Amino acid sequence: MSTPYPFTAIVGQDDLRLGLLLNAVSPAVGGVLVRGEKGTAKSTAVRALAALMPEVAVVAGCRFSCDPGAPDPACPDGPHETGTGVSRPARTVELPVGASEDRLVGALDIERALSEGVKAFEPGLLADAHRGILYVDEVNLLHDHLVDLLLDAAAMGASYVEREGVSVRHAARFLLVGTMNPEEGELRPQLLDRFGLTVEVAASRETDLRVEVVRRRLAYDDDPDGFAARWADEEAALRERIVAARALLPHVVLGDGVLRQIAATCAAFEVDGMRADIVMARTATALAAWAGREEVVADDVRQAALLALPHRRRRNPFDAPGLDEDKLDEALQDAADGDGGGDDDPDPDGPGGGVPPQGGGPEDGGTDTDGPDDGGADAPGPEQTGSGDAPTPGGGAGEQQPVRAGEPFRTKMLSVPGLGEGAAGRRSRARTEHGRTTGSRRPEGALTKLHLAATVQAAAPHQRARGRSGRGLVVRRDDLRQATREGREGNLVLFVVDASGSMAARQRMSAVKGAVMSLLLDAYQRRDKVGLVTFRGKDAEVALPPTSSVDAAAARLETLPTGGRTPLAAGLLKAHDVLRVERLRDPSRRALLVVVTDGRATGGVDPVALAARAGRLLASEGTASVVVDCESGIVRLGLAAQLARDLGGSAVTLDELRADSIAGLVKDITAAGRAA
Repeated sequence: MSTPYPFTAIVGQDDLRLGLLLNAVSPAVGGVLVRGEKGTAKSTAVRALAALMPEVAVVAGCRFSCDPGAPDPACPDGPHETGTGVSRPARTVELPVGASEDRLVGALDIERALSEGVKAFEPGLLADAHRGILYVDEVNLLHDHLVDLLLDAAAMGASYVEREGVSVRHAARFLLVGTMNPEEGELRPQLLDRFGLTVEVAASRETDLRVEVVRRRLAYDDDPDGFAARWADEEAALRERIVAARALLPHVVLGDGVLRQIAATCAAFEVDGMRADIVMARTATALAAWAGREEVVADDVRQAALLALPHRRRRNPFDAPGLDEDKLDEALQDAADGDGGGDDDPDPDGPGGGVPPQGGGPEDGGTDTDGPDDGGADAPGPEQTGSGDAPTPGGGAGEQQPVRAGEPFRTKMLSVPGLGEGAAGRRSRARTEHGRTTGSRRPEGALTKLHLAATVQAAAPHQRARGRSGRGLVVRRDDLRQATREGREGNLVLFVVDASGSMAARQRMSAVKGAVMSLLLDAYQRRDKVGLVTFRGKDAEVALPPTSSVDAAAARLETLPTGGRTPLAAGLLKAHDVLRVERLRDPSRRALLVVVTDGRATGGVDPVALAARAGRLLASEGTASVVVDCESGIVRLGLAAQLARDLGGSAVTLDELRADSIAGLVKDITAAGRAA
């Protein structure tokens, strides 16, 4: 086993180290989520923490790490007698993103359970992590069914394995530590709330600190053992401080005044539920113990709020985590003065609200002004631009400043026809490990979901030949049948957005952006990947390659400028290229193309015919599509509806996109395909 990088040798990252150390002092804090860009020592710090954790006493030979002082009466390896036990280092168990359900919770030998009536159970990672650390790198990429199991175990402190009436339960209390890069997507709110603390990490911009990071890393890579030996004294001192803080923790006093500050702070920031109050109280107590004090003070409460509240303030996935520190100080002061309140109306434009600034502004490549071949259709007139619309610097004439998106709304359900086999999600029908049982098959590899009736039916004809004499069924491996199940999958939702001059009216573009933002929010909730292609001027561009980061797509959409010609064909062909590459990267993930346009096309010779040919190309490859018709006014040309027919998909207006506009409007894209 390789020598871990010493915790005390990590340069900077004070919040990260403090969050981990507080959990080492008081595991009841509830774990820590580490958010930050790649290459910021997130994984290094978590793995280094294991060497600082105090040893744990366990029952000798128990695979479930029972405490010898209070053994679990329901332990599958029990019952155990109370005794002294043995000591071993605390474990850090890593949960791979692609792990199976059986690897996480453990597996039952179904064949022995059916034929012999015994519970032959092989423990999983939850059992290994009991009374230790469960570490999930890239936790935001974890599959939904594994997230559900983690939530259950974290809530109940136990893991349950159920297989056709045979069940096993064992204790599973662990310190949950996750790391993630926000650019790759956000966490489900339920799992996010299970992390006691959150810390944001970023690489330092100070030259001297960066030099020291590189110097230490190179020294470690050249001689890990020698490097660790040079930091042995600091590691030992930190380990002793953790032990001392743990011993002091039960004696720390949490006064009524401090509790009022905690409650007032949580109320001022309008966090949901009471978990935030409890976590803040535990964190403030751990901070006092870490500082060697027996009483919690106001500074402890303030620091606890900065660690425990940022990820609980978010109201939707487009909100940036964070706290307004001025508002925090005001809430603490009000509570100290006996007001017990604070401002109940958080500033929506503060650090905790609005869309996180990502990307770097408009990514246009020099937009042409409208030419004679536009026929005037795309030229924004005074009634479109308004008096306050100055051209964006460097964007050329005809380009308008980005407008804010309209208010998001709940959209109707869009799905891909047929039955897929992609990653678990909540959009289109698919064969999955979870869902309703639709049939059975012979297992390929390990049996995970037994189809009991099919298994009995396969074994029944052979009972006499196998010499059955008792009540038990004689079952062989070839008799076992795997249940086939149907659930939902996540898709790749690729948005193709018209940003030309014909869409440039401020009120109209605001509504269009609001609709796309609503669809992005829906994609987040359904666990999709998203991509964004825009077209304007002479060409189309990939504003955001397919990613799980829906908030990154939202940020790019907010900064999207408009103006210029309408190269609709170029946008469709660019989408074709993106989808072709994605099919090679992830063949099992099906795509849904969402084209947001009024259907107009300009530029070149017969641009409408070119767009129709591009649409038919996408349709010939079986691409499921929806056209969001943005045409407005009394006179309508119906070009978007024609484009939908060329794509073999359906067309909906902005009003029809709302889930509550027409009940059951989206009946599936298949129906539109048949009509075409």
